[in-house]
Amino acid sequence: MSRTIRGLLVAGLLAAAAPSAGAAELAARVDNESEPVLCAEKDNVSLTFTNPQVRHFRIRAVHPAYLGMLDTDRWAADWTSCDMSGDPVHVAEPRRVTFYETPDLWLVGYTYPSFWRPNDVPVRVGDRVEHGLHLIQVWVRHRERAEEVLVLYPPDGYWRARPIPPGDTRWTAYGSSFLVGPVKNEGRPIVALKEVVFDPATRTFTLAFADGGEGKVRLAALDDEHIVLDVSFSGDMPRDRPFAALRSMYVMETNADTARVAWRTPGARGWGEAPVMTFPGAEALELWTGRVMPSRHNTSAPDMIFGNFSDMPLLPDRRDAPPREATSAPLAQ
Repeated sequence: MSRTIRGLLVAGLLAAAAPSAGAAELAARVDNESEPVLCAEKDNVSLTFTNPQVRHFRIRAVHPAYLGMLDTDRWAADWTSCDMSGDPVHVAEPRRVTFYETPDLWLVGYTYPSFWRPNDVPVRVGDRVEHGLHLIQVWVRHRERAEEVLVLYPPDGYWRARPIPPGDTRWTAYGSSFLVGPVKNEGRPIVALKEVVFDPATRTFTLAFADGGEGKVRLAALDDEHIVLDVSFSGDMPRDRPFAALRSMYVMETNADTARVAWRTPGARGWGEAPVMTFPGAEALELWTGRVMPSRHNTSAPDMIFGNFSDMPLLPDRRDAPPREATSAPLAQ
């Protein structure tokens, strides 16, 4: 690996979280179930996280180390070599609805003309309940403009996150997806949800899992470097399943939403590194996945970091305090 590429990877790793003080670190078993494909619009990268003791962990999305070098961003879909004709289709009446709104935070829901799973998960904010949504967007006000920073697909439990665009950058792409909760395979990995509840005061999503147990995903910090999500579980979740998964796409190094993996294991003096398609799996205290060279697919999409696995509640990381300009209402700790 060239010194330039290694330097970019190290820069990405420096954005990773240190363990929260007072919380015992646990290792999660990370299994690589990725498969090679030619279609850039198929999530063929699959990394699952398993440890029945884990009840709390943290997810970060951070800008790629090369973001400041970009002259051109690309985010258009690439349907080359793609055949989606065999995918299930569930037809619905399309609509768009804003179902929670303040000057600093609002939620927008979409129902698409069709989706691969039924859209029967109720979404509640206060006394208002929406049915039939395929997508929930979380928007915030930043520097007097609207920024979409987090999305959830209730029918299959997929999430995407992105930080505030830095400086004068108007927009950055979404990239890798992730799952939170008991993961199972129904043609592709999913988390089956029974209900989604959002609490604006704490910026927390509460997820009732169809297969048992409950999860909370809290927007803990947000700025133009990263977005931080604190995840906690309660109740009787299935203990033999992964509690989280990363889903992404890789066709080749220059056509990928994630291309490399780095991980930290108990007692290790340094990070392990591998291309995502040959990553052997690991017992990881922390895992980073992203890119060290620009891709033609979702070029500005963030790197993803999973860590702070614990059976105890997480304490706020001192680096997670949001800047005043991120929103006029402070993010609750």
